[in-house]
Amino acid sequence: MEIRLQLESDAKRLELFGSRDSHLRMVRQATGAEIVARSDTILITGEDTPVARAGKVIDQMQKRLVKRGRLREEDVKDLLTQFEHEIQPGQSEAITVYSHKAVIEPFTHGQLRYIETMQKNDLTFCTGPAGTGKTYLAVAMAVSMLKKRQIRKIVLARPAVEAGEKLGFLPGDLQAKVNPYLRPLFDSLEDMMEFSQMRKFMEMDIIEVIPLAFMRGRTLNEAVVICDEAQNTSPSQMLMVLTRLGRESKMIITGDTTQTDLERGQVSGMIDAQRTLRGIRGIGFVELNEADIVRHKLVQNIVNAYERRKTLGELQE
Repeated sequence: MEIRLQLESDAKRLELFGSRDSHLRMVRQATGAEIVARSDTILITGEDTPVARAGKVIDQMQKRLVKRGRLREEDVKDLLTQFEHEIQPGQSEAITVYSHKAVIEPFTHGQLRYIETMQKNDLTFCTGPAGTGKTYLAVAMAVSMLKKRQIRKIVLARPAVEAGEKLGFLPGDLQAKVNPYLRPLFDSLEDMMEFSQMRKFMEMDIIEVIPLAFMRGRTLNEAVVICDEAQNTSPSQMLMVLTRLGRESKMIITGDTTQTDLERGQVSGMIDAQRTLRGIRGIGFVELNEADIVRHKLVQNIVNAYERRKTLGELQE
């Protein structure tokens, strides 16, 4: 395979290539593709996957250089890391939804594994830091199954545990108080279908977005049940949720076990459930990490910085 890239700015050629072509050497070593610079053209040759990856990296290097006016060694390393975890053509597992997006695809191998695990199992636990798509992909899977008429109902639930503030001190009635906790679930839904359609489904009780406590005493058949922010459940709450699973249903439990809002010393129901249920057939476990973060690149750097401080014992709870 061969790709020819035209330089967008010949005046910035030295900055793009790096001192003594150091940036190009980094790309060559990381991808395995052959890269030759000729006048205002870069020629990339080799096997299909390495060439395609090298082409994407260099294209992004040019765009970053034009946008920021400089390109550092750290920027090149950053782009190489980003594309290292990217799904290659033919590897993706598309999820069909109602919105104009038509399909939602995983960006990383971790997200691909998550989708495959949800498809294969009736109960899936997914843990990982902010921005890895835990909730978003779970909602996408539920909406896709609803669209295909594989289920008749979607239930999205979150525990109403305060992150540093007490619910009782917030203004408004109960609905006004719990809505901020449920907002991320509405945000995901709005990306999967038109607002009018989402409202219609909610009025028809096909989609429920509720506080976790509202699930008590129910059996949910032919449904996808998503328990989000599950690290903030107690073991008894988690048991209550897990035993709501009815016939022809799926359940997806998501959370970041490093970020609990429980009182000090209280055991997380999600952590307890994962320890208890491992090894049971039909239950899948997925752990996403910093490489799966698909929000703004700064989110990945922020998570890494806090993890380093936690490792050194500098971070207080």
